Amino acid sequence: MATKNLAAWACHLNPGDLPSTVKHAAVRSLYNYLGCAIGGSRHPAVEKAYATFEPFFGASSSTIYGHGRKNRTDAQHASLLNGIASHVHDYDDTHLATIIHPTGPVASALLAYAEYRGSISGEDLLCALVAGIEASCKVGLAVWPSHYDIGWHIMSSTGSIGAAVGVGKLLELNEEQMAHAIGLAAVQVIGLREMFGSDTKSFHPGRAAQSGLMAALMAEKGYTSSLQALEAKRGWANVVAGGGTPKLDHYIAELGKKWEIEANAFKPFPCGISKGLAVGEIQRVEVRVHPLVIELTSKRKPKDGLEGPAQHSDATVTDPNVVSIRDIVEATPNEDVGADEAYLRIHFADGQTLANHVKHAVGSLEKPMTDEQLTEKFLDQTTLVLGKAKAVAASNIAWAVAEGPDVAGMLRDL
Repeated sequence: MATKNLAAWACHLNPGDLPSTVKHAAVRSLYNYLGCAIGGSRHPAVEKAYATFEPFFGASSSTIYGHGRKNRTDAQHASLLNGIASHVHDYDDTHLATIIHPTGPVASALLAYAEYRGSISGEDLLCALVAGIEASCKVGLAVWPSHYDIGWHIMSSTGSIGAAVGVGKLLELNEEQMAHAIGLAAVQVIGLREMFGSDTKSFHPGRAAQSGLMAALMAEKGYTSSLQALEAKRGWANVVAGGGTPKLDHYIAELGKKWEIEANAFKPFPCGISKGLAVGEIQRVEVRVHPLVIELTSKRKPKDGLEGPAQHSDATVTDPNVVSIRDIVEATPNEDVGADEAYLRIHFADGQTLANHVKHAVGSLEKPMTDEQLTEKFLDQTTLVLGKAKAVAASNIAWAVAEGPDVAGMLRDL
């Protein structure tokens, strides 16, 4: 019954059902997404995807962020390209319990469709966003961690389902149509962790957005799927769980009671930086962290910016000074260290040492970014693409989208 129960909950969710804290979390998630999508819009991976699909663009209904009114395309291609851009710098949000980046696939599909259709209020958009994010995170929790451990990129393998649910809300699908949309999205599973460090990693959420949009539109027209797509013996959860035991009923039953969007965190910076020390002054750096940190950041000799911190250029990643620092860092995994915790010890050439313990990193749930910090992050990214004045204008629009009577007119200026 998991598929039908998810569909029923999503169909009956209304803006008035959302607690104020959930609404604010959704506004922050959407705002952060738009900053990441604009900030990543000129990345080479996005440019290559754009060049590939441009000959096939359809009616100019939806904005490709970072280009505004000058560059629009059909909703399917806009959802794909904006999804790629939103993740290409690995600067997006994180649902820490599953490490899903939930907003990218859902928002990319929702906003592209909202512009195509028109007359979508910010209130309805926000409700659909919450429905999609909750769907992604609940089904992700149901198969975590075995799903991720076996090699799936959980952001996109759940993102198509979330995108379908979100768009299904805007389409006002009935329960049966929504269940079919979930099934149509579930068969479009995408995302392999093997692709980390390549252009294809950011393709994952773009394709998930496009697939979810397609699933909802097909279901609206009567296209059918299994009504047990998630829970059946050969359905999504059992196939992708990687030998684990899915807990779909448990997590679907939490819908509307425990809001996963409130557990969504934001990255304050895509990398750390130390100032005021010459390279030669540091002899060795010892770091003790959770094993997942090592797994996600263990490229000792990245060949380009995508294999290193993705916001860096190829030249930065291979810069001799950066390489010399990287070579003296010794990172040790420890299961007893929290996922957002770190122990650091720096050994200096003159024999001195400096130690520090970070219990909770900035951007974690215990130390969340403020709205002011999110604004600073947004402007840092978007100014590089739009220039200062347009970046400030885009920030004001992004904060106000959820309150607009028709989001389409607002989005066209991004």
